[in-house]
Amino acid sequence: MITIVPPGVLVQPEDGRPALAWSFPDGVRAVSTAVVGGGVGPCRWVVNVEVDDQYHRDPVAHVTALAGSWGLTGPGSGLVTAAVVVAEFATGVDEGVECVATVGLSHPVVAASAAGTGPWTPGTPGTINTVCWVPVGLDEGALVNTVVTATEAKAQALADAGVRGTGTPSDAIVVCCPEGGGEPYGGPRSRWGQRVANAVYRATGDGARRWLAKNGVTA
Repeated sequence: MITIVPPGVLVQPEDGRPALAWSFPDGVRAVSTAVVGGGVGPCRWVVNVEVDDQYHRDPVAHVTALAGSWGLTGPGSGLVTAAVVVAEFATGVDEGVECVATVGLSHPVVAASAAGTGPWTPGTPGTINTVCWVPVGLDEGALVNTVVTATEAKAQALADAGVRGTGTPSDAIVVCCPEGGGEPYGGPRSRWGQRVANAVYRATGDGARRWLAKNGVTA
């Protein structure tokens, strides 16, 4: 049995900053929008790395080197965030589905914007990173669909927390499950899609409310 709540913790060797980490046995695959290891395929590890809010390094080279220094081998996914990952990660669980979210809201945006809206500046802090575990095999289409479902649940949680945005410009998600497929649907009213939505909603909402309170922001 695989569980991801709570996550493991690792420390970056060069500056002592922490990272959340998950290591999986063979037989796990993921859909990922992460800066490292994006796409659909086998997954042996996931890391969510805390970086400085003026981060200007090459994230692919940086996270790949970190994974190697931690002994993480094979295919995996790496995320980066300026959010506080260890002390402030939030979790959501629903009937076997587990979600861990790190929520930073210093740069919330709405997905669709008017013409002429300025571009996001790399290095701006404020990222929502989400890692989920589904305990049954999902067909590839269903696995991809869980990203849509999770994103809808994230936006719903932000709205209910009073955040004026659907996310941030740098949000990323990884959804992991056993290899082999089987479940054909991942939408919000499918059996497992609904559980993903519930878990993501709980984690994102908890993380958003805590971030707003900590930073004295009135939604």
